[in-house]
Amino acid sequence: MKLVTVPEMLAIEKEADANGLSYAEMMENAGSGLADVILELFGEDEELEAFGLVGPGNNGGDTLVALEHLANNGWKTRAYLIKRKADELVKRLEAAGGEILYAEKDDKFDALTAFVETSDLLLDGVLGTGIKLPLKDEIAGLLVAVNEVLDMMDEPPFVLAVDCPSGVDSDTGEVADECIPADLTVTMAAVKQGLLKLPAFEYAGEMFVVDIGLPDDLPALEKVKTEVADEMLVFGLLPERPMDAHKGTFGTALIAAGSASYTGAALLAGKAAYRVGAGLVTMAVPSMLHTALAGQFPEATWSLLPHERGFISREAAKKLAESFERATALLIGPGFGMEDSTQAFLDDLLTGNSAPKKVSGRMGFLQEPQAKEEERATNLPAMVIDADGLKLLAKIKDWHKVLPAPAVLTPHPGEMAILTDLSTEEIQNDRIGIAAQYAKFWGHVIVLKGAFTVIAAPDGSSTVVPVASPALARAGTGDVLAGLIVGLRAQGLEAYDAAVAGAWIHAQAGLVAADDLGSVASVLAGDVLEAVSDVMSGLE
Repeated sequence: MKLVTVPEMLAIEKEADANGLSYAEMMENAGSGLADVILELFGEDEELEAFGLVGPGNNGGDTLVALEHLANNGWKTRAYLIKRKADELVKRLEAAGGEILYAEKDDKFDALTAFVETSDLLLDGVLGTGIKLPLKDEIAGLLVAVNEVLDMMDEPPFVLAVDCPSGVDSDTGEVADECIPADLTVTMAAVKQGLLKLPAFEYAGEMFVVDIGLPDDLPALEKVKTEVADEMLVFGLLPERPMDAHKGTFGTALIAAGSASYTGAALLAGKAAYRVGAGLVTMAVPSMLHTALAGQFPEATWSLLPHERGFISREAAKKLAESFERATALLIGPGFGMEDSTQAFLDDLLTGNSAPKKVSGRMGFLQEPQAKEEERATNLPAMVIDADGLKLLAKIKDWHKVLPAPAVLTPHPGEMAILTDLSTEEIQNDRIGIAAQYAKFWGHVIVLKGAFTVIAAPDGSSTVVPVASPALARAGTGDVLAGLIVGLRAQGLEAYDAAVAGAWIHAQAGLVAADDLGSVASVLAGDVLEAVSDVMSGLE
């Protein structure tokens, strides 16, 4: 699913119209697709009643087309016209048996109240994506009247917003006080970016995208580089698991993590890598943690690292390098802490001082600097950098040039601020733009965590995960995410694909955990980890 701004959507529709797909045809496709969603949702019960709030714009037209289809399928339908004349679409609905009411003839909202109260489905097609706030008094008053009726009902109708809930700014995500909250928003052709911003997201309910017939090769559509992750996208990214597979088929995730202060981070990341399908997980931890962790994680193999007072020491770089030959992906950072000894470890790891010494066959010649750079890059496995690893990384001069590209970086906004010297406010105000800018500049994949996690690639592509939940606002959930990504990377997924799939699975696991526990406040990182298997089972 594409994620578009309102101007981008207008340009797409204009270009489609100029290339032979008329606005009228797009509206017919949108309305019939909307009706199909409704019929799938409600089944074939012909005793149902739909009441449409129909504004003057295109989403009002979509609503009328959908009501006509519902009428032809046996539904009782009514359209409440707001600032809309009896155009051809209105006449078609009347011919199909639909009832037409005019808002200007219902000044006390008596008819509006009566029909909302008897409806099974309320279609909100008053205002479309082009509106700007604040709302005009006449429209605001009508929406207030609808909300008052809904609030008084013990069993209100199912509310479906057409393209967007009326009163939402589909670019900024701002919401009018009078906005009608939807149970489902059916948006046309692409998700409008404002719907994946707060507070609009809270008013949109579930979201579904309807095809309006746009050709895939439409240039204006191809220019849009931002996608919205969904189940079908992630399903297509996951590796096949053949019947004759063995553990080597699914790679080895090497996880350098943990310290005396943050023991659990390593455990969460390692188990997440296994849960997402890695064939083998090797835990590289300070040796003093082994006794505490091994009994809780019998499936792992272990590389015990030198440490200073429980924090990874400089000497650990050479020890870790002994496992590179077998590793297909390497995670660095969860639970590291910020000790100087660990900083020296990361410096040595990335500058090549940890690499096994090789005897050159070119006697009498010094190795060229470029050859040294290439040797260092090929010596390191595909990398994921998380948590304290990112903060330590930021202290290394030209760090983005010494990482094997493309690495996956998983900062939250505070860590992104350290990496970029921007404020967290600047980052949060333009999450997609900032992530895309620095992914291109650094040459690495960025996973900017938080509500609506953004994954950005060096080629300009980006993906947004359509989840915002306080269930994931808990210590340790980032370690689970890092483990998922390295587990997928170990199985051979490209860096961007592993980041997209891992972030989506992680977000869904948070929702599942909250649902299982009945409270977002009670979710622990371990609950998110345990819910990963439920999410994975839905993808098989």
